[in-house]
Order: sequence, then structure tokens, then C-alpha cells
Amino acid sequence: MRTVPDLPQSLAANPVLARWMRVHADGTIGVRVGKVELGQGIATALAQIAADELGVDITRIRMLPPGPEGPDEGLTAGSLSIMHSGAALRIVAANVRALFAAAAGAATSGAPASGAATSGAPASGAATFSYADLAGRVDLNVPADPGVPVRSQPGLVGRDVPRLDLPDKVFGRPRYLPDMRLPGQLFGRVIRPPSRGARLLTPGEAAAPALPAGVTLVRDGSFLGVVGADEASVVRAADVLRRSARWAEHDCLPADDELDKFLRAGPHETVTAVHDGGTAAPGRVLRATFSRPFLAHASMAPSCGLAVWHSAHRVEVWSHSQGIFPLGRAIAGALGLDPGAVRVEHVEHAGCYGHNAADDAAFDAVLLARAVPGSPVQVLWSRQDELSWAPFGSAMTADVAATLSPDGTIASWEYDVYSQGHTARPGYAGVPGLLAATLLEHPADYPAPVDPPAAAGYGSLRNAVPGYHLPARRITGHRLLATPIRSSAMRSLGAFLNVFAIESFMDELAAYAGRDPVEFRLAHLSDPRGRRVLTDAAEAADWATPRPEGVGLGIGYARYKGRGAYCAVVAEVQAETDVRVRRLWIAVDVGQVVSPDGVRNQIEGGAVQAASWTLVERVRFDRRRVTSDTWESYPILRFSQTPRIDVTLAGGGDKPVGAGEAAQGPTAAAIGNAVAAAVGVRVRDLPLTTEAIVAAIERDA
Repeated sequence: MRTVPDLPQSLAANPVLARWMRVHADGTIGVRVGKVELGQGIATALAQIAADELGVDITRIRMLPPGPEGPDEGLTAGSLSIMHSGAALRIVAANVRALFAAAAGAATSGAPASGAATSGAPASGAATFSYADLAGRVDLNVPADPGVPVRSQPGLVGRDVPRLDLPDKVFGRPRYLPDMRLPGQLFGRVIRPPSRGARLLTPGEAAAPALPAGVTLVRDGSFLGVVGADEASVVRAADVLRRSARWAEHDCLPADDELDKFLRAGPHETVTAVHDGGTAAPGRVLRATFSRPFLAHASMAPSCGLAVWHSAHRVEVWSHSQGIFPLGRAIAGALGLDPGAVRVEHVEHAGCYGHNAADDAAFDAVLLARAVPGSPVQVLWSRQDELSWAPFGSAMTADVAATLSPDGTIASWEYDVYSQGHTARPGYAGVPGLLAATLLEHPADYPAPVDPPAAAGYGSLRNAVPGYHLPARRITGHRLLATPIRSSAMRSLGAFLNVFAIESFMDELAAYAGRDPVEFRLAHLSDPRGRRVLTDAAEAADWATPRPEGVGLGIGYARYKGRGAYCAVVAEVQAETDVRVRRLWIAVDVGQVVSPDGVRNQIEGGAVQAASWTLVERVRFDRRRVTSDTWESYPILRFSQTPRIDVTLAGGGDKPVGAGEAAQGPTAAAIGNAVAAAVGVRVRDLPLTTEAIVAAIERDA
């Protein structure tokens, strides 16, 4: 008796085939998923999966943006798009192919077509019927059948195909949200408070007569904005109001140079991830503390939103949010609307791999559109707003202690990490979570950011459990329950600092034990896939070959979330007057590879971003406001500073596990360990600036 499998998670929640796929009379096939394209190439990879299962050329596939007609898959986050959307889309395409094959058979034999065929689709190869000819005869408004067989041999999956989204981007064709122009569209700008906690005393009514003609002032409590038909006039009007508005301000931010103290002060929610309760063997106890500052998403372009407020309180929104359905529910909740009255469609814009200001910009657009019903209003944030008001990646600090046995192995491990929460996305903790709602006449009062649960990979504790065989472990997270600084999801969440701390400390322990860092790791690692990426990266870098003076090699390793992709990175760093990462060798095992080029792109991009966080990035602020609000005060790694990157795709399991966030922590650790090898001192606080290295040298002198 054949066992019928369960539907994949996303398909079980959205089982009707027509929400995922539509076949048109010209033979093209529209595919709509709930995961968004934000530059990671997911639309191309999913098109490969769909084309394979349907038995058509990929040129027949039309990947449509997520919207209300498509499936609700929540957020595009956590390196889960291929795992969730890909698994669902494969079953959907197999069902569609089976239904069309059954219809083709019925047309040939004269028998009636079955609307719920569970077999009859060829196992592999091109479809033997015409989707175009049968498009009007097959009803896809039926639930997916998990028993329909899928193809046994891939065709496009596992091969490189040209990215579907790149031609428009390379040739500058309009496809981004700021490019949208709807009939009668207006433009809006929001005047931000000068500091956290500031309340508007007067919007500068005296300046209102000086506003350009056709510009409307909008105020609701401390929310202040302008709307008009001419974008340049709106920008000028916003500048006038920004200069004339008067605010009540007060100090509320922690000291920039006392983040460790701030994070430890509490109150905290304390979560124990692991407590083995074992008794450690005698040995030498070593301790260290590692930290990172607040980080900005620093998207290439500022966030944007577009909205129309219709009569009867019906709202249409266009956003580059990573979760259009949660955003729609949050907007409805913030304004007391029925959730069905808010319709959100995704439009591409600058990506961020985390929770930037896209959702906030969409809500800004809704609030301004409410003042001019029936007219579309587009809101574009400024660079200063983006760098100072979008959610940050939380600052973190971690204490690690280990007992090193006389035989040179680790006998016990203790780890405490202190952090703000890593989730304040729309709908978190049961609240809308939208910035402008905190400024309205009746302001929202939001709780501190929260963390995902263990089942979703944690937040502050993500990758805090080392991927090595270690006895007597105690690993605890401490989440801050009160903070004036909004933090939320940023690529890899807490894994970036946790892997940096763990892997840096592994190098320190190896040095105390008098063992090679790679050999020391392998001695504590039994997972064959983990061992393989470690050895592959070390061999690619020619690990055993000595480097010149002032040049160091360092290695970092982790399995993302403890159950995702395996990644090992070797960094070659030159440290003279400053730190320069010359080269990165990366070995990664992401399970089944749908698009090899896509995986390499994701790993390379993640490594470059991690290098930038590790070397130069830090949010700066005084007791009232964020001061790092330009590219000069918040620098990111320049093109001229990016290293050469070589990526090795190691073989792995038969299921994909995601690639987008695997390289963050290992890259930081590899760079930190390479700096220590190059200059002979350990820098435990990020970023690894020249000043930080000099301070470490003076500390150890």
C-alpha cells in the first residue's frame, strides 16, 4: 500500500492550485508564490523548479510578484524560500501537469476529463501535450493532491540558467517601486522627529503660507508630512517644515561607548538553550568576552511606499516588504480597519535581507493617502531617515568560558549572550509594529523587540550552541525587556556575533593547547558534512603554507541554525596600517542545489556584507539621536576593499537547506582569527578597526 505524503507547509496553508499557478491560452504559465524577490535570485530558482515539473522551457514561466491573489507564505526570511516555496511549488506543478495530462488523454479518447487526476503525468521529460490548447478546459481551483508523483530526474534543477530579473536591472528599465506612476499620483514626505522620544509642539503653522502652492500639510499628533503633485515642491516644503517645527526633546539613549553595560543592565528574559548538567574534568579554565555594536541595514536606496485610500475605508498598498500579508494585517490593526480592507502587493526595491524601513514607508504612505482620498501617494524616505530611523540589528555582548583538559580537548563550555530581541516586524508580540503609529495623536506603545522561538532557530541565541562535540555545556540567552532603540531582523540575526565569539574562542583554545586551529576543530567535530567543508576550505586556501609577515590566515565554521547549511571560511588578511581582507575561500554544503550560480552569489554577497560589518560598520549616537546618518558617518566596505572570493560547493543531502545566511558568522570569525594571526593580538570587539587593533596591542603590551 502506497503511503501518501503530507503536503508541504506552505501548500497545506494555501492548498488551492490556482493561487500558485495559472495557465494562459498563449502557453505561458503564471507562477505566484508568497516569497519575494529582493535580489537573492529566488524567482529564477523557483522558475527552474516549476519548469522542470511542468515539462516546459523556462521561457514559458512568468514569475509574478506576490499579492493578494497568491499564497500567504508569511515572511521571506531565514533562508527558507527554497525549502518552503520550492517544496510547495514542486507539488503544485506536478498536480497541474497531471490535470493537463488527464485532460489531454480525455480529449484523445473522448472520455470525460477527470478534475482530480492523481496520475498520468509523465515522470520526466517534456510535456507530451499542449498547455495552450487545454488552458480553457482545466480548472485549477482545486486543492493539491499530495499523492501526485513528481519527476524522478531533474532537468533545469542543479544547472545554471540566466537570472530572470537581471536584464531589467542591468539596462535600467523601470521595475522598482519608486519607478511606479499611477494616474493622478501624488508625492509625499514625512518630517521625522529630531530625536527618539520627541513630541511635536508646533508644526510651524507660521511657515505654512511659505509652502509651495499645491502642497498639503498633514498632521496627526507628532506625525507630520506633506503631499503634493510636484515631487520637487514637496521636498522643498518638507525642508521648510523641518526647519520651523518645534519639538519637546529629552535624553533617552544609552551612552554610545557603554553598550556592554546597557545590555547587561536588564531587566531580561533569560532562556537556557542547553544545560547538560555534566561535571567537567579538571583542567585550565579560560574566559573571554566578545561584542558587536548596533548595525544598520544600509540599503542601497532608501525605503519607499505607495498607497491609495479609497472610500469606505478600503486601502491599496504597494510595498517592498518581506511580508506583504503580515504588513496588511498590521496596517489594518493600527487603523482599526477590517483586515480584508487592506490589500498589499509586492514591488521590488532595494533589498536588505532583514527588516528595514519598507513596512514603515508603506504605513507612511497610507497615513498621507488618508488625507487625500482617491489619490495614490508615494513616499520616499531620505538617506538620513533610512540610516537613523529604520530598525537596527541589535548590539550584542557574549561571555564564554571553557575548561581545557590536560589532553588538549574541551571538557566544559559556558556561554551567556546579552542582546535586544531580533524581531519587531509588523505583527510581532501581537502589535502592529509600525513606526508612525507611535507618533499619532493616540500613539501606539510597543513592547521591546522579541526573539523567534527555538523551533524557528532562536534570535539572540541563534547559533549560540557550538556545532562541536562538547561535554558539560550551559548556554543561556538574556534578552533586554526595555529599550529606547528599535532592533529587528538583520541577516543571520544573533548568529553573526555568536559564531564570531565561538569560533574566535576556539582559536584561542587551540593556541593554549598548542594545536593547529583546523586540527583542533576536527578533533571536536564528528559530523562528516561539517568536517568536509572545513577540510575543503582549508585545502583550497593551502592552509599549511606559511604567509609573509603581516599576513595571517584565519578560519571560521558553523552550521546555520544548527540544522541548515554548513559553511567554512578561510580568510587571508593583511594588517599593516589598516586591515585589508585580501582573499576568502569558502566551502559550503546547502544540500540539494537548485541554482549553483545562485548559491555562489548568495554566499559571496553574504561574505562581503559580513566583511563590511566586521571591519567598518557601527551605528553611532549621542544621548538623543543617531549621528551616523550619512555614508561618511556610517561607512560600508567599498568596491576597492572587497576581497577575491572562491566558493566551493560541497556535496550534501537531497533536500535544500538555504544559502542566504550561512556565510555571515564564519566570515567574521575567519577575519578575526586572521587578524590575530597577522598582528599577534586578539580583538574581541567589533568592528576590527585600526583603532581597535592599536588598543588591543596597548592592552597586551
